[in-house]
Amino acid sequence: MRKYNFLKKLFTAIAAITLSFSGLATEPHEGDHHHGHDHEDHHADAHHGESHDGHLIEATEFTPEYAIKHVLDAHDWHLFDMPAGDGKYKPVSIPLPVILYADGGIHFFMSSEFEHGHAAVEKGDVTFALNEHDQVVAMKGGSEISVIDFSITKSVVAMFIALILLWLIFRSAAKFYQRNGELSAPRGIAGFVEPLILFVRDEIAKPQIGEHKYMRFMPYLLTVFFFIWVSNLVGLLPFGFNLTGNIAVTFTLAIFTFILTNINGNKDYWGHVFAPPGVPVALLPIMIPIELAGLLIKPAALMIRLFANITAGHIVVMSLIGVMFKMESIGWAGLSVPMTLFVLVLELLVAALQAYVFTMLSALFIGSAVKEHAHH
Repeated sequence: MRKYNFLKKLFTAIAAITLSFSGLATEPHEGDHHHGHDHEDHHADAHHGESHDGHLIEATEFTPEYAIKHVLDAHDWHLFDMPAGDGKYKPVSIPLPVILYADGGIHFFMSSEFEHGHAAVEKGDVTFALNEHDQVVAMKGGSEISVIDFSITKSVVAMFIALILLWLIFRSAAKFYQRNGELSAPRGIAGFVEPLILFVRDEIAKPQIGEHKYMRFMPYLLTVFFFIWVSNLVGLLPFGFNLTGNIAVTFTLAIFTFILTNINGNKDYWGHVFAPPGVPVALLPIMIPIELAGLLIKPAALMIRLFANITAGHIVVMSLIGVMFKMESIGWAGLSVPMTLFVLVLELLVAALQAYVFTMLSALFIGSAVKEHAHH
């Protein structure tokens, strides 16, 4: 029996640490603590000496909302919840800059003033608060007004981390070639990066774009490949990041491919759009809208594929971890932990695979726009 209790505590501790550093352990249930409490509740807390440093939350039953919340962006970087006794926990997070444009002016403050979504922030005549989706709403004179959010959110922090890692990697590789020359056998970071660059060149760019035109697009293809791959790997760290699972990020990447493809489209490319060869003139009013729709469907497929695959992986991992808390069973813990580790290892493969697929399809679309088509 002692051995059984020890194993149960061990599995629970491992799961609790993993879930906690993913930013989801013991978060308040929406029914208990809604975002954007009114001013009376805020003042009542202040009256009892509770600030955002002393704000405590109660442990609640694991619900599917935790897994969904994990993949969403947030205005603060939640790290974990520290036990504070009596079944309560103190949220530990890194505040991030909140930059808002509302009522004709710029408003700047730190996300800690929201007290994890439990307080409103007054800036002059405008009151800002977070809704249940962690989105900022602005109120003035009792009415909601429009607000534009330029805040440094958790996804932006993840992007900065990915960019810094990329800069360090390629800076190290560049220094190696500066010291040893371009013909030297690569070692260290250069030995890791060079095969990947050659892979993108020889297996993606040349076959899809062509021998004579691929070099123009290599900077973009390499940037997309390494940015997506490193961002996917950053998302696997136990800090709650989900950069490439953010639809805004994948939308922006897809827009870049869309613009690059259509700006470089030659007369054959546009001729196939507005005058598909072999199509009777009577069918052109039907075919031209379909071809134009295809121009938008291609980048949309890029956007949704990357977003859906990465988001699904995060939700699966958090759901598997949540099973042991929901079932409260040592048997389920013994199944959940190995399955979670298996999915995380699988996600390492998915991280590279999704970078390859996005880059390959981007090269395919660009190649279809710049290649000269044979006419019969």
